Amino acid sequence: MMDNNVEQLAAKSQTELAESTAAATGTPGAGGAVVTVASGAGPTPGANSSTFWKNSGRRVPGRPSPKRELEKAAAVGVAVGRGAAPGSGMVSTFTEYQKSVSDAWDMGDDEFCIISSTEAAAAAVGAGGDAAHFSRQVSQTVALNVIETHSRSNQNHNASRSANESSADVVPVSSSSTDDCKEDRRSLPDSNENRSRLRNYPGRPQLQKISSNCQDSEYETKIEKFQVVLDSPQLDLVALKKISWSGVPRKMRAVSWRLLSKYLPPSSERRMAVLESKRQGYQDLRHNYFRVDSQDETQQDTYRQIHIDVPRMNPQIPLFQQQLVQEMFERILFIWAIRHPASGYVQGINDLVTPFFIVFLQEALTPNTDLEKYDMSTLPEETRNIIEADSFWCLSKFLDCIQDNYIFAQLGIQEKVNQLKDLIQRIDVNLHRHLQAHGVDYLQFSFRWMNNLLTRELPLHCTIRLWDTYLAESDGFALFHLYVCAAFLLHWKEQLMQQNDFQGLMLLLQNLPTHNWSDRQINVLLAEAFRLKFTYADAPKHLETKS
Repeated sequence: MMDNNVEQLAAKSQTELAESTAAATGTPGAGGAVVTVASGAGPTPGANSSTFWKNSGRRVPGRPSPKRELEKAAAVGVAVGRGAAPGSGMVSTFTEYQKSVSDAWDMGDDEFCIISSTEAAAAAVGAGGDAAHFSRQVSQTVALNVIETHSRSNQNHNASRSANESSADVVPVSSSSTDDCKEDRRSLPDSNENRSRLRNYPGRPQLQKISSNCQDSEYETKIEKFQVVLDSPQLDLVALKKISWSGVPRKMRAVSWRLLSKYLPPSSERRMAVLESKRQGYQDLRHNYFRVDSQDETQQDTYRQIHIDVPRMNPQIPLFQQQLVQEMFERILFIWAIRHPASGYVQGINDLVTPFFIVFLQEALTPNTDLEKYDMSTLPEETRNIIEADSFWCLSKFLDCIQDNYIFAQLGIQEKVNQLKDLIQRIDVNLHRHLQAHGVDYLQFSFRWMNNLLTRELPLHCTIRLWDTYLAESDGFALFHLYVCAAFLLHWKEQLMQQNDFQGLMLLLQNLPTHNWSDRQINVLLAEAFRLKFTYADAPKHLETKS
């Protein structure tokens, strides 16, 4: 009798062990049935000795990580990496991509996160070892190695090019060239300074220069033309757009932007009255709508998100870290969100306030003022209120033509990203295939280009120059921005074609070296974008998906 009980217990234990093993591996269990465990499910039926809980699924910010691909990789013992081939680990819909990067803006996500246990398990199965964890130190070491490789290749390329140039002609070394060489040496990965600069992770804005040394002299000859147009009793808006398209002189920019935004009327007699009315209207909006202690849960969520995002704007510039400036931005964004309930506040709109704010601040200060370190508390309160009100109204007018970019699911951006993909495929099929072959999806880099209008890819003075043209576009800048992005991507074709892995391509695309750009580069970019628009805008088939 006792022997029979022992045999039954042993058989029961073997059955439970087989079912538990089958539940973990997806192999047939007792009776030939396949036992599987869904992600996030509770204990497996029939497996009392083991409990399988949902793994920690916190994703790396901005990195798509579809669970199906990870589970499939774990089953076959192959870890799915970021450099997977097209179709492996790629996002098939915009909704999936949006979910995969929903945590990209959370506080504390500026560093590489600890790899989830699901991914670690997949890696361990493929490697036949213990689960691997990616710490911040390890991720920085890997990033340093990648940057070092790119720096060496660029250094060799520059050295060979310099040797060819020097053999053809001997050019005296100027002080600026010496400074450039010093800058190149400082950018080498072996320096301690470069290691400290690793805090500027991919996706962060570059150091945004506010002033440019060469931009004022280039537009000096246009001042007379602007004065003739602006001083006329009845403004010719078409003429203003025509001369503004190629750039607006700094001293004329504030009033030109107000007129181009249609914030001011064409009639010179009515402008002061409209200005006073609009500015007082904004003060009324502040009084009626901006309540931090509001009991409305939606408004509280909006204010909380704005309060988190505003300090992240241009963190290297002291001006934007002043509490007085941040409070001005918070009021502008909050009131705009309350007045536009169809979209509300969307992360990225905060960057679009900055150009207007700087332009109207420059108008109130002397030309030689250092804006980056300017103390806003020294400015009279009345002047600060004028800057805030004008920034709000111009932002509202500016966003009217791209409102669909910020509604639910951001359908406008989704459409523009797809159009950019089709456009590049027709303009330069080799570049398109190169990106696709290394698993780079256009959403992964161009979403920010569309959402932030390239404000995070360009120095601030270049963004202001770019917006001169955007505001002067006769049919709105939404369509033209598509061709600017296409020209911007094609500008980096040579560097992109030299990258032979996913990591290298994404590091370059998310940290494009535009910190030394001036208005000259923006003028070339706009000229190329105009050429592309002239060639393809009237050919609708170029913006449609292939059948």
